Amino acid sequence: MKKLIFLVLAIILSVNIFAVDIPERPNPPTLVTDMANIFSDDQRSQLERKLVDFFAATSTQIAVVTVNDLQGTEPSDFAFQLGEKWGVGSEKFNNGIVVLVKPKTAESRGQVFIAVGYGLEGVVPDATSKQIVENEMIPQFKAGDMFAGVENATTVLIDLTKGEYNYQQYAKKSAKGSGGIVVVIVMVIIFSLIFRGRRGSYYAAGNKSSLPFWLALGMLSGNRHNHSGFFDDFSSGSGSFGGGGSSFGGFGGFGGGSFGGGGAGGSW
Repeated sequence: MKKLIFLVLAIILSVNIFAVDIPERPNPPTLVTDMANIFSDDQRSQLERKLVDFFAATSTQIAVVTVNDLQGTEPSDFAFQLGEKWGVGSEKFNNGIVVLVKPKTAESRGQVFIAVGYGLEGVVPDATSKQIVENEMIPQFKAGDMFAGVENATTVLIDLTKGEYNYQQYAKKSAKGSGGIVVVIVMVIIFSLIFRGRRGSYYAAGNKSSLPFWLALGMLSGNRHNHSGFFDDFSSGSGSFGGGGSSFGGFGGFGGGSFGGGGAGGSW
Protein backbone atom coordinates (compact mmCIF):
# COMPACT_ATOMS: atom_id res chain seq x y z
CA MET A 1 0.00 0.00 0.00
CA LYS A 2 2.82 2.39 0.86
CA LYS A 3 4.48 1.62 -2.47
CA LEU A 4 1.26 2.39 -4.31
CA ILE A 5 0.87 5.74 -2.52
CA PHE A 6 4.50 6.58 -3.25
CA LEU A 7 4.01 5.73 -6.94
CA VAL A 8 0.90 7.93 -7.18
CA LEU A 9 2.68 10.83 -5.51
CA ALA A 10 5.67 10.41 -7.82
CA ILE A 11 3.40 10.55 -10.87
CA ILE A 12 1.63 13.68 -9.58
CA LEU A 13 4.94 15.40 -8.86
CA SER A 14 6.36 14.50 -12.26
CA VAL A 15 3.30 15.95 -13.98
CA ASN A 16 3.62 19.18 -12.00
CA ILE A 17 7.34 19.45 -12.70
CA PHE A 18 6.92 19.16 -16.47
CA ALA A 19 3.66 21.09 -16.72
CA VAL A 20 3.79 24.18 -18.90
CA ASP A 21 1.90 27.28 -17.90
CA ILE A 22 0.15 27.95 -21.20
CA PRO A 23 -1.31 31.48 -21.37
CA GLU A 24 -5.05 31.83 -21.24
CA ARG A 25 -6.94 32.60 -24.43
CA PRO A 26 -7.07 36.33 -25.16
CA ASN A 27 -10.23 38.08 -24.07
CA PRO A 28 -11.61 39.61 -26.21
CA PRO A 29 -10.49 36.90 -28.66
CA THR A 30 -7.86 37.79 -31.24
CA LEU A 31 -5.86 35.87 -33.83
CA VAL A 32 -2.70 37.89 -33.12
CA THR A 33 -1.51 37.67 -29.52
CA ASP A 34 1.75 39.60 -29.25
CA MET A 35 2.88 38.99 -25.67
CA ALA A 36 6.52 39.61 -26.64
CA ASN A 37 5.65 43.03 -28.16
CA ILE A 38 7.56 42.47 -31.41
CA PHE A 39 4.96 44.27 -33.56
CA SER A 40 3.93 47.88 -33.70
CA ASP A 41 0.25 48.70 -33.19
CA ASP A 42 -0.21 49.21 -36.94
CA GLN A 43 1.51 45.92 -37.76
CA ARG A 44 -0.59 44.05 -35.22
CA SER A 45 -3.80 45.56 -36.59
CA GLN A 46 -2.82 44.82 -40.19
CA LEU A 47 -2.01 41.20 -39.43
CA GLU A 48 -5.18 40.77 -37.37
CA ARG A 49 -7.35 42.09 -40.21
CA LYS A 50 -5.64 39.79 -42.66
CA LEU A 51 -6.22 36.67 -40.53
CA VAL A 52 -9.77 37.61 -39.54
CA ASP A 53 -10.74 38.16 -43.17
CA PHE A 54 -9.23 34.80 -44.09
CA PHE A 55 -11.06 33.05 -41.25
CA ALA A 56 -14.36 34.66 -42.20
CA ALA A 57 -13.96 33.52 -45.81
CA THR A 58 -12.73 29.97 -45.16
CA SER A 59 -13.28 29.02 -41.45
CA THR A 60 -9.54 28.25 -41.18
CA GLN A 61 -7.92 29.89 -38.17
CA ILE A 62 -4.26 30.96 -38.15
CA ALA A 63 -3.23 32.16 -34.69
CA VAL A 64 0.01 34.13 -34.39
CA VAL A 65 1.36 34.04 -30.85
CA THR A 66 4.58 35.60 -29.57
CA VAL A 67 6.02 34.87 -26.12
CA ASN A 68 9.12 35.91 -24.21
CA ASP A 69 9.63 32.57 -22.48
CA LEU A 70 8.99 28.93 -23.44
CA GLN A 71 9.45 27.87 -19.81
CA GLY A 72 12.16 25.39 -20.66
CA THR A 73 9.98 23.32 -22.98
CA GLU A 74 10.40 22.63 -26.68
CA PRO A 75 8.67 25.16 -28.95
CA SER A 76 6.78 22.30 -30.60
CA ASP A 77 5.29 21.14 -27.28
CA PHE A 78 4.42 24.70 -26.30
CA ALA A 79 2.69 25.34 -29.65
CA PHE A 80 0.73 22.08 -29.59
CA GLN A 81 -0.42 22.60 -26.01
CA LEU A 82 -1.41 26.19 -26.75
CA GLY A 83 -3.35 25.14 -29.86
CA GLU A 84 -5.19 22.47 -27.88
CA LYS A 85 -5.92 24.69 -24.88
CA TRP A 86 -7.13 27.59 -26.99
CA GLY A 87 -8.96 25.32 -29.45
CA VAL A 88 -7.48 26.95 -32.56
CA GLY A 89 -9.51 25.86 -35.59
CA SER A 90 -12.97 24.36 -35.70
CA GLU A 91 -13.87 21.23 -33.75
CA LYS A 92 -15.41 19.71 -36.88
CA PHE A 93 -12.52 20.28 -39.28
CA ASN A 94 -9.51 20.75 -36.96
CA ASN A 95 -8.35 23.42 -39.38
CA GLY A 96 -6.20 25.53 -37.10
CA ILE A 97 -2.58 26.66 -37.36
CA VAL A 98 -0.47 28.17 -34.59
CA VAL A 99 2.53 30.29 -35.58
CA LEU A 100 4.57 30.56 -32.38
CA VAL A 101 7.49 33.00 -32.14
CA LYS A 102 9.90 33.55 -29.25
CA PRO A 103 12.24 36.42 -30.18
CA LYS A 104 16.00 36.22 -29.75
CA THR A 105 17.50 37.75 -26.62
CA ALA A 106 20.99 38.27 -25.24
CA GLU A 107 20.57 35.10 -23.19
CA SER A 108 18.71 32.82 -25.61
CA ARG A 109 18.24 31.97 -29.26
CA GLY A 110 15.15 32.99 -31.13
CA GLN A 111 12.74 30.13 -31.80
CA VAL A 112 9.75 29.65 -34.08
CA PHE A 113 7.34 26.79 -34.65
CA ILE A 114 4.39 26.28 -36.99
CA ALA A 115 1.89 23.80 -35.48
CA VAL A 116 -0.65 22.43 -37.96
CA GLY A 117 -4.04 21.02 -36.93
CA TYR A 118 -5.18 17.49 -37.83
CA GLY A 119 -7.32 18.63 -40.72
CA LEU A 120 -4.57 20.56 -42.50
CA GLU A 121 -1.64 18.14 -42.19
CA GLY A 122 -2.19 16.93 -45.75
CA VAL A 123 -2.21 20.48 -47.10
CA VAL A 124 0.73 21.75 -45.04
CA PRO A 125 3.02 18.74 -44.41
CA ASP A 126 5.87 18.89 -41.91
CA ALA A 127 8.44 19.41 -44.67
CA THR A 128 6.48 22.38 -46.00
CA SER A 129 6.23 23.94 -42.54
CA LYS A 130 10.01 23.61 -42.29
CA GLN A 131 10.48 25.28 -45.68
CA ILE A 132 8.22 28.16 -44.67
CA VAL A 133 10.20 28.67 -41.47
CA GLU A 134 13.56 28.56 -43.26
CA ASN A 135 12.59 30.49 -46.40
CA GLU A 136 10.06 33.05 -45.23
CA MET A 137 10.72 33.65 -41.54
CA ILE A 138 14.26 33.14 -40.28
CA PRO A 139 15.99 35.24 -42.99
CA GLN A 140 13.73 38.16 -42.11
CA PHE A 141 14.18 37.59 -38.38
CA LYS A 142 17.96 37.62 -38.80
CA ALA A 143 17.63 40.91 -40.65
CA GLY A 144 15.69 42.35 -37.71
CA ASP A 145 12.28 42.47 -39.41
CA MET A 146 10.03 40.28 -37.28
CA PHE A 147 6.83 41.49 -38.92
CA ALA A 148 8.02 40.69 -42.45
CA GLY A 149 8.86 37.13 -41.44
CA VAL A 150 5.43 36.51 -39.93
CA GLU A 151 3.70 38.35 -42.78
CA ASN A 152 5.47 36.20 -45.38
CA ALA A 153 4.72 32.97 -43.53
CA THR A 154 1.02 33.69 -43.02
CA THR A 155 0.62 34.65 -46.68
CA VAL A 156 2.08 31.31 -47.78
CA LEU A 157 -0.10 29.44 -45.27
CA ILE A 158 -3.17 31.27 -46.51
CA ASP A 159 -2.41 30.52 -50.14
CA LEU A 160 -1.68 26.84 -49.43
CA THR A 161 -4.86 26.30 -47.45
CA LYS A 162 -6.90 28.21 -50.03
CA GLY A 163 -5.52 25.99 -52.77
CA GLU A 164 -3.88 28.82 -54.70
CA TYR A 165 -0.98 26.36 -55.13
CA ASN A 166 0.02 23.12 -53.40
CA TYR A 167 2.99 22.25 -51.22
CA GLN A 168 4.80 20.60 -54.13
CA GLN A 169 4.60 23.79 -56.20
CA TYR A 170 5.78 25.79 -53.20
CA ALA A 171 8.77 23.49 -52.70
CA LYS A 172 9.68 23.72 -56.38
CA LYS A 173 9.41 27.48 -56.47
CA SER A 174 11.37 27.89 -53.23
CA ALA A 175 14.20 25.71 -54.49
CA LYS A 176 14.27 27.54 -57.81
CA GLY A 177 14.32 30.93 -56.10
CA SER A 178 17.16 29.96 -53.78
CA GLY A 179 19.22 28.60 -56.63
CA GLY A 180 18.60 31.73 -58.67
CA ILE A 181 19.97 33.95 -55.92
CA VAL A 182 23.20 31.94 -55.80
CA VAL A 183 23.61 32.19 -59.58
CA VAL A 184 23.10 35.95 -59.57
CA ILE A 185 25.57 36.43 -56.70
CA VAL A 186 28.17 34.50 -58.69
CA MET A 187 27.41 36.66 -61.73
CA VAL A 188 27.89 39.82 -59.65
CA ILE A 189 31.31 38.63 -58.50
CA ILE A 190 32.38 37.70 -62.05
CA PHE A 191 31.20 41.01 -63.50
CA SER A 192 33.00 42.88 -60.75
CA LEU A 193 36.29 41.09 -61.39
CA ILE A 194 36.11 41.36 -65.18
CA PHE A 195 35.26 45.03 -65.34
CA ARG A 196 37.63 45.99 -62.56
CA GLY A 197 40.46 44.81 -64.85
CA ARG A 198 39.06 46.85 -67.74
CA ARG A 199 38.52 50.01 -65.77
CA GLY A 200 40.95 51.99 -67.88
CA SER A 201 39.18 51.30 -71.14
CA TYR A 202 35.81 52.21 -69.69
CA TYR A 203 37.11 55.49 -68.28
CA ALA A 204 38.55 56.30 -71.71
CA ALA A 205 35.17 55.75 -73.27
CA GLY A 206 33.53 57.95 -70.66
CA ASN A 207 31.64 55.03 -69.19
CA LYS A 208 32.36 54.01 -65.58
CA SER A 209 33.16 50.36 -64.99
CA SER A 210 30.58 50.25 -62.22
CA LEU A 211 27.70 50.20 -64.71
CA PRO A 212 27.62 46.43 -65.27
CA PHE A 213 28.15 45.92 -61.55
CA TRP A 214 25.09 47.98 -60.64
CA LEU A 215 23.17 46.26 -63.42
CA ALA A 216 23.99 42.93 -61.82
CA LEU A 217 22.97 44.26 -58.42
CA GLY A 218 19.65 45.27 -59.94
CA MET A 219 19.20 41.72 -61.19
CA LEU A 220 19.97 40.43 -57.69
CA SER A 221 17.45 42.77 -56.17
CA GLY A 222 14.79 41.66 -58.62
CA ASN A 223 15.49 38.01 -57.96
CA ARG A 224 15.27 38.50 -54.20
CA HIS A 225 11.96 40.27 -54.61
CA ASN A 226 10.56 37.43 -56.69
CA HIS A 227 11.72 34.88 -54.15
CA SER A 228 10.24 36.56 -51.11
CA GLY A 229 7.04 37.32 -52.99
CA PHE A 230 6.93 34.10 -54.98
CA PHE A 231 3.21 33.66 -54.42
CA ASP A 232 2.61 36.48 -56.91
CA ASP A 233 3.44 33.97 -59.64
CA PHE A 234 0.46 31.86 -58.63
CA SER A 235 -2.17 34.36 -57.57
CA SER A 236 -2.71 38.07 -57.95
CA GLY A 237 -5.38 38.12 -55.27
CA SER A 238 -3.40 37.14 -52.20
CA GLY A 239 -2.45 40.72 -51.47
CA SER A 240 -6.08 41.58 -50.74
CA PHE A 241 -5.72 40.07 -47.27
CA GLY A 242 -3.12 42.54 -46.05
CA GLY A 243 -3.99 46.04 -44.90
CA GLY A 244 -7.22 47.92 -45.42
CA GLY A 245 -10.40 47.57 -43.45
CA SER A 246 -11.98 44.22 -42.73
CA SER A 247 -15.25 43.58 -44.49
CA PHE A 248 -16.14 40.71 -42.16
CA GLY A 249 -16.05 42.34 -38.73
CA GLY A 250 -14.17 41.10 -35.67
CA PHE A 251 -12.97 37.65 -34.67
CA GLY A 252 -15.65 35.72 -32.83
CA GLY A 253 -13.46 33.20 -31.01
CA PHE A 254 -11.72 29.84 -31.36
CA GLY A 255 -13.69 26.73 -32.22
CA GLY A 256 -12.18 23.77 -30.35
CA GLY A 257 -9.73 22.41 -32.91
CA SER A 258 -7.17 19.68 -32.13
CA PHE A 259 -3.50 19.14 -32.95
CA GLY A 260 -1.75 15.84 -33.50
CA GLY A 261 1.91 16.75 -33.81
CA GLY A 262 2.12 18.15 -37.35
CA GLY A 263 4.44 21.05 -38.06
CA ALA A 264 8.05 22.17 -37.87
CA GLY A 265 10.23 24.93 -36.49
CA GLY A 266 13.67 26.43 -36.35
CA SER A 267 15.91 28.83 -34.46
CA TRP A 268 18.25 31.74 -35.15
